[in-house]
Amino acid sequence: MIDLQKIPVFKLNSLDKSDFMLNQMNELTKLHLKNCDEYSTLMHKLERIKNEYLSLSDVPFIPARLFKHNELMSVQKSDVIKTMTSSGTSGQNVSKIFLDKETSQLQVKVLSKIMGDFVGKKRLPMLIIDTKSIISNRSKFSARTAGVLGFSMFGRQVEFALNDDMTFNFKRVKDFIDKHKTENILIFGFTFIIWQHFVNELEKLGKKLNLSKAVLLHGGGWKQLENKSVDNIEFKKRIFKVSEISRIHNYYGMVEQTGSIFIECEYGFFHSPSFSDLIIRNHKTHSPEENGVEGLIQLLSVIPKSYPGHSILTEDLGIIHGEDDCKCKRMGKYFKVHGRIQSAEIRGCSDTYSS
Repeated sequence: MIDLQKIPVFKLNSLDKSDFMLNQMNELTKLHLKNCDEYSTLMHKLERIKNEYLSLSDVPFIPARLFKHNELMSVQKSDVIKTMTSSGTSGQNVSKIFLDKETSQLQVKVLSKIMGDFVGKKRLPMLIIDTKSIISNRSKFSARTAGVLGFSMFGRQVEFALNDDMTFNFKRVKDFIDKHKTENILIFGFTFIIWQHFVNELEKLGKKLNLSKAVLLHGGGWKQLENKSVDNIEFKKRIFKVSEISRIHNYYGMVEQTGSIFIECEYGFFHSPSFSDLIIRNHKTHSPEENGVEGLIQLLSVIPKSYPGHSILTEDLGIIHGEDDCKCKRMGKYFKVHGRIQSAEIRGCSDTYSS
């Protein structure tokens, strides 16, 4: 297993990170070629097999949609301890991601280091804008369940803001805030659920909460908000009006690479930590694009060992704005996501929730 203690989460310069990531990608590609027949067959058909890849852009990728149609794993079924499924609306196939103990532990360790940089290493009282019933199954669960379980590890005295029927429990939330009024608070939820069942409900009730000492982490569900003409700026503005939360961080990630998340910094950019990277590719030719040019996002992660998910071409469009020189002082590539290609299925941890 990778010795994460020796690797700073946002302090590797481009050269050192490229060397580290390329070494990991070469090792993982060999691992999955050896242990996953479906992956090996595909790479042979595409003629992408090499003894060694000399650059990150040369590392072969598979489309994220492949996980919707194939059960890809590089371990024995007896070694699988968790099965995660992606979000999917009615009638859509969902991705199945199979985790062994090592991959599951890597997810937790990487996520812990990323979160520690943004919210500190101390566990904070935590409010989750969701219902407790979402975490009922601990062995087979959706991306939404995985998010709630994963991020709740960084909190203590965890409270859920919603009842089982998704209605907002104002008294429960108010009691939680009063109990921790002198402390910093961590709040987590999926974007659309926060909008629909926290912001909208407080506005309907005509009530405000004092969460000025809180930090909010949210992700997923932007498709439905875009349909309501709500962008990131409007989202933050309306949250502040009902709760006084000013420290708000959006994050980008996918169930196919759980643990490898990209958190929005204080200047509005997603950041690539030392354990993952991205390449922007032309949506027609799949050739790498220069910084500043929009294209499909390819995600690279050192985490997936039990399945061939270390290099995935997403259906998301984005632009890399720079590397190692963001005003927030974090090293690595920083970028923005511009939504999904038009032909892509609607997907997101909370896009599938229908009120």
